[in-house]
Amino acid sequence: MKNNVFIIAEAGVNHNGDLAKAYEMVDAAAACGCDAVKFQTAVPELVMIKEAPKAQYQKKTTGATESQLEMVKKIHLPLGVYKGLQQYATKKGILFLSTPFDLVSVDTLKALDLPVYKIPSGEITHLPFLRKIAKLRKKIILSTGMATLKEIGVAIDVLVASGTKKDHITVLHCNTEYPTPFEDVNLRAMLTIKERLGVKVGYSDHTLGIEVSLAAVALGASIIEKHFTLDKNLPGPDHKASLEPSELKSLVQAIRHVEQCLGEGVKKPSPSEAKNTVIARKSIVAARDIQKGEKFTDTNLIAKRPATGLSPMLWDKVVGKIARKNYRPDEMIRL
Repeated sequence: MKNNVFIIAEAGVNHNGDLAKAYEMVDAAAACGCDAVKFQTAVPELVMIKEAPKAQYQKKTTGATESQLEMVKKIHLPLGVYKGLQQYATKKGILFLSTPFDLVSVDTLKALDLPVYKIPSGEITHLPFLRKIAKLRKKIILSTGMATLKEIGVAIDVLVASGTKKDHITVLHCNTEYPTPFEDVNLRAMLTIKERLGVKVGYSDHTLGIEVSLAAVALGASIIEKHFTLDKNLPGPDHKASLEPSELKSLVQAIRHVEQCLGEGVKKPSPSEAKNTVIARKSIVAARDIQKGEKFTDTNLIAKRPATGLSPMLWDKVVGKIARKNYRPDEMIRL
């Protein structure tokens, strides 16, 4: 991954099972300047039982009559299409990623030799899944929605014990409610994860808008993941909480601006402002006519712009000295 913030455009299942839309989403993510476009790979029957309930937000966006399995089967792509999507993304100059949700899907993605594997929040307590991913010895992005700090630590220990280097793991702070209420974001938890567990961190953003992602970047997130859609009005569970392409492009541009703003941390005049120093700062000048032999005092001196003479920080060294010449009002004092 690059040293700057790695931006993942999360296509997820917002293609609604339509392969043509999936290709359009690759185009959109690339056009927006994202580093990666990420899908979700699953064999729905291996992920959930028939009776598995929908989340409340899923009921709101897709209705409560069908089961979670019925909903997911409609919006997932068959395993055989991901190779073509990967090749197309490469052609478009954007990294292809996909999140597996079952062991068979891990094998499918293994055949694509992905450089990075994403572990979704729901699999953080899935021991066989964690071990299988770790044995690939690739970089790992671990989402932590719904997890406690202890659970994250245990998952990291499993990954490391199973073959993945700790410095190859980036942990994403996350909240799995779609959209996430602002009061539940808890961005400082990202810093806690970094400090307590000694890992790189990022943020998987399910809030509305782009400001929370920008705040996460300002706090030190190395990865930002954000859902996007071609159209928020499309049917499906995640569209309403996703960005449309124009918003995604704005997010990418804003993140790059925030990156530039962070700097290297040394407080010093910037190249652009250095020229303003002499204009904005002041010098010690005569407040009125001062005669040769007269003593400089707090009342016959004043500090005024520009800073081409003695700095007012030398005030105490000037006061009490004797003028060696006549001074007119506003004339720079010389010692």
